[in-house]
Amino acid sequence: MGDDIEDVYGDLDTDVSLEEFRDAVESKVEQMGGLADEETAAMLIAHELEDGEVNGVADVEPEMDEVKFIAKVTSIGDVRTFERDDDENPEGRVVNVDVADETGSVRLSLWDEQAEGAKDELEVGYVLRVKGRPKDGYNGIEVSADQIEVDNEEEVDVQVQDEYRVDDLSLGISDVNLTGEVLAAEEVRTFDRDDGSEGKVSNLVLGDETGRVRVTLWDDQADTAPDLSQGEVVEVVDGYVRERDGSLELHVGDRGAVEPVDADVAFVPDTTPIEDLELDDVADVAGVIRSADPKRTFDRDDGSEGQVRNVRVQDDTGDIRVALWGDKADLDIGPGDEVAFVDVEIQDGWQDDIEASAGWQSSVIPLADGATTADDSGGETGLSAFEDGNQPSSADSTDSSSSDDADASTDDGEEVEFTGVVVQAQNPVILDDGEETVSVETDADVTLGQEVTVRGLLQDGRLRAEELH
Repeated sequence: MGDDIEDVYGDLDTDVSLEEFRDAVESKVEQMGGLADEETAAMLIAHELEDGEVNGVADVEPEMDEVKFIAKVTSIGDVRTFERDDDENPEGRVVNVDVADETGSVRLSLWDEQAEGAKDELEVGYVLRVKGRPKDGYNGIEVSADQIEVDNEEEVDVQVQDEYRVDDLSLGISDVNLTGEVLAAEEVRTFDRDDGSEGKVSNLVLGDETGRVRVTLWDDQADTAPDLSQGEVVEVVDGYVRERDGSLELHVGDRGAVEPVDADVAFVPDTTPIEDLELDDVADVAGVIRSADPKRTFDRDDGSEGQVRNVRVQDDTGDIRVALWGDKADLDIGPGDEVAFVDVEIQDGWQDDIEASAGWQSSVIPLADGATTADDSGGETGLSAFEDGNQPSSADSTDSSSSDDADASTDDGEEVEFTGVVVQAQNPVILDDGEETVSVETDADVTLGQEVTVRGLLQDGRLRAEELH
């Protein structure tokens, strides 16, 4: 054979040996009856070899006739038997093997002798060269493997371990066991599949010391979510990681489960200070709710009815309106509650201000009292961090020093009466009536969320209580 064949072979990325390539070129020349020389035949064979090569698992599509790729074994299922309409081979065997690379994961179906070989010879962590036929499976794309080979030379950067934390998750891994605190649980939703059957899905948000993750539960597992309580600790068994809208999610299908466990897991939200929020951010915000509007309903363009409720949340850097959409408008939260709003979208709001939108992808997580008002050093952050006790101004509220009922610039002050909800309970007490806030100097014993009326002298931006009830 000539140098042209070696030149064409040298440009290939293939596991076919040069000798096998030469034999294929000879066969192609004979097959075409002299219509192609060796160089043309070599190029035709090269094209056939490259057809089906994909850059990563994520490129595998069910429309492809054949695919070839390299991936790491992340889990191996049990061998199952089934009956065929074949007198010579009436019993078939199949085993599912999940594999992944840096781009994603896919399930392999190994049949008969391959299935038995997988049981005895494959292990989690092995790197495989795969050749097979992709198709749409019950849980996504599956590849019916025609040929698999263990490759001890290749490396695939996919972590495989027995127990995962949230920050260990990466695209493509499966057989995930993860323990976390239930931060939010949603109701079961139904949908119609392409084959006419009805599916079910629900969502959880779980958190641990390293972060949080959205968990999607399918079909029989979907019924688990409504039975779980916020703050309960659960273990996800045999989950698999997928990507949605640029974020990683943990999915649980027919092989997996979500089970309550007796374990200590503490989620601490890593939130963005309100003053640092910018338009078009997707962020986590936490603080004390200082006011809450009544729920409103509206008609959508498709004729359905929607609902929304606005609350204003404050941390030690500022405050922001949060719009709670859909079922989140029914949440039992109000002034004085400490809450984290996770994955909210920062949008244009009222009077050129920004506001946060908590839609279907967001989570609303009630926090323990003091979670946003004390730091690890024992100092005060949150609302109590203001030296003068005053709340920062907002688009729909004004400081008491600028109200119609008081003029704090006068030397002697002014006698006023103010009724509001307690959003800070220590001295100074901070009251909010939904339109404005007042800082009150008093030793009275009040609690967050309590409505009180105070009468006294307003001076230098602070109300010195003479009477409080």
